[in-house]
Amino acid sequence: MKQDSTRNTSYTVDCEDYVHVVKFNPFDSGDSCSLIAYGGNNYVVVGTCRFQEEDAEVEGMQYKTLRTFHHGIRVDAIAWSPETRLDAIPPLIRFCTAASDRKLRLFTSDLQDKNEFKTFDGHSDYINDLVFAPNEGQEIASVSDDHTCRVWDLEGNEKAHFVLRSPGMSVCWHPEEVFKLMVAEKNGTIRLYDLITQQAILSLECEQTPLMSADWCLKNSLKIGAVAGSDWLIWDITRSSYPQDKRPVHVDRARLFRWSRVNENLFATTGYPGKTTTQLLVHHLGHPQPILTGTAAVGSGLTWHRTLPLCAVGGDHKIFFWVTEM
Repeated sequence: MKQDSTRNTSYTVDCEDYVHVVKFNPFDSGDSCSLIAYGGNNYVVVGTCRFQEEDAEVEGMQYKTLRTFHHGIRVDAIAWSPETRLDAIPPLIRFCTAASDRKLRLFTSDLQDKNEFKTFDGHSDYINDLVFAPNEGQEIASVSDDHTCRVWDLEGNEKAHFVLRSPGMSVCWHPEEVFKLMVAEKNGTIRLYDLITQQAILSLECEQTPLMSADWCLKNSLKIGAVAGSDWLIWDITRSSYPQDKRPVHVDRARLFRWSRVNENLFATTGYPGKTTTQLLVHHLGHPQPILTGTAAVGSGLTWHRTLPLCAVGGDHKIFFWVTEM
């Protein structure tokens, strides 16, 4: 794996296919390597990464493919299950995908003979995001252009169904708030739902559209961030339903927002894929300007490493990695 300074990426991995989505496993899998999954037009590839920032014996970055899963259709979103374990015997790999045929697919593998998947039907339009329940991993939530958020068990039965007022763009489940679900809608509204009463308990407003992506801060459950129009916006949910902080960042429109998993003041945003490149910006709330600017050839997807200030974006037959300062 080479360091690539011309595009100021820290590392790159070459891939067989166009990478539509890339996702680090956010949970501890019991191994010193980090699991990463990426989805292309027909496949999901699961691999491991190890970086010199965490292991002095690694030069740059080591990447190894564990398994390629045939998917048969374009992959639009990937969520990891907290049940995934590399230190179990046999190992357990479990993740769920959303695809362009409006179906969810739950994959379970022991990286040997057992490779199963189940298909979940129910959404009537494009699925934009999905997430596993963060502690037990026995449920999956998904949001769609069909103006619903649905919660499923691992057999594909629908356990809850929330009717939205516009397309659902992002859904988040916080490990400290397991009975609440954050749902962000394209019309600029973000709601927290109580999963026991199945009622909305909190509503936040962007006051601008389209909201394309939102995220719930792992390190501080009172913070929610989003991108809408060309701005990023951040709320402290105890203070107001309107953003405490916002800034224009991407000239043509912002596409994705992701909090770092190691620092509550660090987050990344991406712009829309332009004719040649997509802009990645890493922001720190203590700094008026982005602390890192990267570009990727028609990038898609955005994900942060579980324990390092390092994020990745997919692109044309590549994954790009950027290391930033805390």
